[in-house]
Amino acid sequence: MKSRSQPIFSSKAQLNELAKLVQNYVRLPFSPIAVPGGVLEGALSHVRGAKVLGKYDFVDVVDERRKIGWQVKSTLEKTPITWKRVKLKNRESLIDKSIGSEAAIQVLGDTIIAFCNEHARRSFEKHELEEIGYARLIIHKDRLATYFERVLCTKDDPRVFHAEDFKWTWSKQKETKGKDQLSALHGIHIKTKTRWFAWHGRGENQLHFTGEGSWWPAKGQNTNAIRFTLPTEAQRLSVEQFADLLANTENPLPEV
Repeated sequence: MKSRSQPIFSSKAQLNELAKLVQNYVRLPFSPIAVPGGVLEGALSHVRGAKVLGKYDFVDVVDERRKIGWQVKSTLEKTPITWKRVKLKNRESLIDKSIGSEAAIQVLGDTIIAFCNEHARRSFEKHELEEIGYARLIIHKDRLATYFERVLCTKDDPRVFHAEDFKWTWSKQKETKGKDQLSALHGIHIKTKTRWFAWHGRGENQLHFTGEGSWWPAKGQNTNAIRFTLPTEAQRLSVEQFADLLANTENPLPEV
């Protein structure tokens, strides 16, 4: 999906600036290699002149002037994406009806997709947006990182996912030492025949987006993406260097 009129996508210069901010964060003595989503939100808002909402919403960063917003996610490459917690009001009834009924299973899956899309639609209405994008940082092995952006949905069509693209099935309950692992509802992407979703509705309601990797840019693809290296352990600031840096700044931090 291409951005029609609003500048969801960062320029090459902005992508380079964002990468430098992430690299500098990783140089801090206490920072983890797994860059938190909040750090990426701050970097994106700085680069794009936007603001971090800092509250539960579909969009994490909003540019009110341009009427665009981004959902922001940052994880290690192998960490599964939790798209959101899908808490359905009639969850137990829908689950009970879905047992042994393919039609009812599909109704449950369609309800999950509708729940996700409604969350996005409310952000369009609440923040008066025209487009919503996806800002994603992936930390690979060997201290490599990929950041990319894509358009998720528009005001004209606020659906992130289309219900007709998925077929749903319950996984088999697994028995493990100590306790049983509850079955999850799997959403199979019909076109690719791959699992895109796993809803743990019998537990904590997480919806894992296992198909998110299909959104990742291919190696060598630089459109709306940037690939960069992260500082090594030897390139991190020591605690002493960090303390000296703060002490020598022209605008020292106020005393607590």
